[in-house]
Amino acid sequence: MRSHDSLLIRLLTHNVRYATDSPCVGEEKWEVRASRLIAELSFNTTHCPESFIGLQEVLHGQLVRILKGLNREREGEWDFIGVGREDGVSAGEYSPILYRPSVWTLQSWDTTWLSETPNKPSRGWDAACRRILTTGIFRHNHSKKKLVAMSTHLDHQGPISRLEAAKIILGQIEEKSQHGHLPAVLAGDFNSQQDDDAYRMLTGEASPMRDLHTMASPEKRYGHYYTFTGFGHDKPTRIDFLFVNGKTYPWLSHGYAVLENRFDDAVYSSDHRAVVADVAIH
Repeated sequence: MRSHDSLLIRLLTHNVRYATDSPCVGEEKWEVRASRLIAELSFNTTHCPESFIGLQEVLHGQLVRILKGLNREREGEWDFIGVGREDGVSAGEYSPILYRPSVWTLQSWDTTWLSETPNKPSRGWDAACRRILTTGIFRHNHSKKKLVAMSTHLDHQGPISRLEAAKIILGQIEEKSQHGHLPAVLAGDFNSQQDDDAYRMLTGEASPMRDLHTMASPEKRYGHYYTFTGFGHDKPTRIDFLFVNGKTYPWLSHGYAVLENRFDDAVYSSDHRAVVADVAIH
C-alpha cells in the first residue's frame, strides 16, 4: 500500500503456541485452535498486501496448516522463510516470517542460533532450549524499497541467554541494515518485560531500535496492553514486541494494537495475543 512517496506496511507478530498432545487446563488442541488463528492472520492482513507476519513456536505441521489456510483462495499468495530450530531443517519450533511474493521479492535470508555457535543448531548459555533468529532481506516489487525483517523467540528460563541473544540480534541488525541505511523490523516473543536486561539492551541508548508501542500516541493504540495471557491461570505480562530501527531510520508510526485471543466461544487461539502495527517507510 502506497501513500505519495511513503510505503505503508502492516506488521503482525504472534506466538501461536506449539501443537501439543497434552494440552494444559483451559487449552484446546491445535486442531480446534487452527482455524481461529488462521482467520486472525487472514483478516488482519487482507487490506494491506505489504504485510509481514512473524510467528513463534510453530511446528512444521502447524506451518503447513497455516500456509494452506492463508493460500486457500489464491494458491501461492503467501510464502515463508524459516527452519526448525533443532536441526536447521524442519525439526522443532520455527520462528518464520510470512510474506506475499507478488509484493516482496526475497533477496536473501538466514537463520542465526542465539548461542556461542550461531552458525549451527545449538543452545546458548543458561537457555533451556535452542533459540533462533530468522532474518530476511526483501525488496518491494513496485517501489524497489528494501527492508530487513526478523522474527525471534528468546528463552523463557535463562536471563543470561536472553541478554546475550539481544546482543547477537543487535549485531545482526547493524550488519543487515547496512548500519541503519535500510529499515529493519524485529518481531517476536522476547520472554522479557520492560525491566528485563534483554529489553533494556534492545531499546537502550546504544541500540537503534524503538518499541512500536511507545512510538504510537495514546490515540493510536488499540486493544489490550498485555500480550501473554496463558490459558486463564497465569498472570498477564507484556513480553511480545514489534521493534523498528527508528533511531537510525525515519520510520513513521500509524497505529499499534494488541488483539484478543479469546472470544464468545471461550476458546483461546493461543496463550499469547497478536501484536499489530501500521508503519511507513520513505
